[in-house]
Amino acid sequence: MTAVHPITRAWISAGPTGAPNYDEFADDAEITAVIEANPRSALAIEMPHKAPGMQAATFADALPQARARLDEAQRDGAYTAHENVVAAYRITAADGTVSRGVFAMVDTAEISTHVGEPGRVIRNEDVFVAKVRERVALLEATQHLLSAVLLVQTERADELDALLAQACDDAGEPDVVDDDAAGRRHEVFVIADQDLAQRVCDLAGGGELVVADGNHRSLAAQQAGLPRFLAVITTAPALSLLPYHRLIAQWPEHLGDVVRALREIGAEVTAVEAEFAAPQVSGTIHIYSAGTAYAVRLAGARGPVAGDSGHGGESDDGPQHQQLDVASMDHALVEQLLVRELLGWDPADPRISYVGGDYSAAWLKAAVDEGRAALAVAIAPVSVPAFVAVNVNRSAMPRKSTWFVPKARAGMVVASLR
Repeated sequence: MTAVHPITRAWISAGPTGAPNYDEFADDAEITAVIEANPRSALAIEMPHKAPGMQAATFADALPQARARLDEAQRDGAYTAHENVVAAYRITAADGTVSRGVFAMVDTAEISTHVGEPGRVIRNEDVFVAKVRERVALLEATQHLLSAVLLVQTERADELDALLAQACDDAGEPDVVDDDAAGRRHEVFVIADQDLAQRVCDLAGGGELVVADGNHRSLAAQQAGLPRFLAVITTAPALSLLPYHRLIAQWPEHLGDVVRALREIGAEVTAVEAEFAAPQVSGTIHIYSAGTAYAVRLAGARGPVAGDSGHGGESDDGPQHQQLDVASMDHALVEQLLVRELLGWDPADPRISYVGGDYSAAWLKAAVDEGRAALAVAIAPVSVPAFVAVNVNRSAMPRKSTWFVPKARAGMVVASLR
């Protein structure tokens, strides 16, 4: 039996509601700016305390506003109601590259987080407890799911992509089109043919599904007791992995010089004359502080593995041949050695910003130069084979280590829990 099902009560965007997911921003001011430019944005519902005029409110205090905004959008025709639907999702990049997926509901009981726990949905990345609680509170307040969990089908990629291509072609004109800031065109096609919709569900659920994005949302669904959660199911070839960096807002005075402090914990630190940039292979991180860039090899760092190519693509070795020590991955070492041991902070400390690959090394450098941060930490992207290998082996990925693109827009397809 498949773990993937039609959405019982769906709201399909009529155009103005699409937005980046709430966790795609490195600066809260950007969230406020998006909402100000488009008050119908789903971001205004997902992050109601960041809406213009609401920044002084807590997330909990702003939840009634989230519910009111969604109710108004549905009432005023920003969404159209559908029952028992599956929706194909097509993203076309500026260079013409096409990625496809399907919006559907997935059984929460299928989530597996460790070896020995049954389930076809694999989630193995550490999360921040406070963020999970916010997601639970939001879905309980709104009784809707606005952002989909991104799942990667690991076994029948070619078949699923071909069937989704057919579904998009058969549908003709999309039900909604939305262009994002990177020039990607997002299109949703409601699959009217029930037989085709069921074939898509069966094929999408025909193997293991790895959580690529939405670890907090999937755990929130579990903690809220939801029988199913909203997902976009896609294939590994449709995705790329970009870097996931860190900004450190301040450097504790008692630690003294950054370079000396790093060397005291066993790191190899070398100043580089080239412009600050993200490393292309694992094993060495790049940092920027006080006008100087450095290459840093933390104690215990591993060398590059197959598939480390700077763009997260596939390798000839494939995930089944990789044996990875997760503790030696760059993101894990940064968290353990730099954050926990050297700084003495918890990874959830608000002085740490987790900055996805949509932001360039130049943006990180500017944050330091302009005084918004004391230290920029640039980390090489994890490869797709390495990501799949870690998950299939039921190991835990380091926190905030994978930035998949393209991402589904929030608010394009919304699932009602009522």
